Amino acid sequence: MKILTTQTGGLLQRIGANNEEAIEETARLLAQATIGQGRVIFVGFDELAGVGLNAQFSAEPFTGAVQYEDGMDIDSTDRVWIFARSASDARAIKLARSLSNQFIPFSVLAGEKDDGSNELADLAYTYISTGLVKGILPGEDGGRIVQPHLMAALFVYEAVKLSYDEMIQE
Repeated sequence: MKILTTQTGGLLQRIGANNEEAIEETARLLAQATIGQGRVIFVGFDELAGVGLNAQFSAEPFTGAVQYEDGMDIDSTDRVWIFARSASDARAIKLARSLSNQFIPFSVLAGEKDDGSNELADLAYTYISTGLVKGILPGEDGGRIVQPHLMAALFVYEAVKLSYDEMIQE
């Protein structure tokens, strides 16, 4: 338990330290939708769909948040936030390409860093890396275990929401 607590704390500290500017830029991007009468559309793949549910149904909902649905109409007043475990997620890349072709601004959160070969990072207006590409604990077999993607994404969500709420209240 102590190792898990230490490793999780370290992960969250690294995310915050490495993404401070991207978090602020993401909040600014999403606030454009709310100020401009658009929606903030949350797209979470696999367990990261939980971020969108949290945005809508938490004790402190994200103003203007809606869940993405296949085939929904998205226009230039909307902003989209894509959450994927990996920047190589084919579904996330397909959606990002579509949004980019329609000139609809969007942000992405994924595990990999923006290293110049990351198509999702290249397409996105803002990109946040959790740095989570393998487990955070050593396993008994020598591999890595425990990949708290949802926890990391919710941490970033809360950081973005703090700035976003300040922006839309001004």
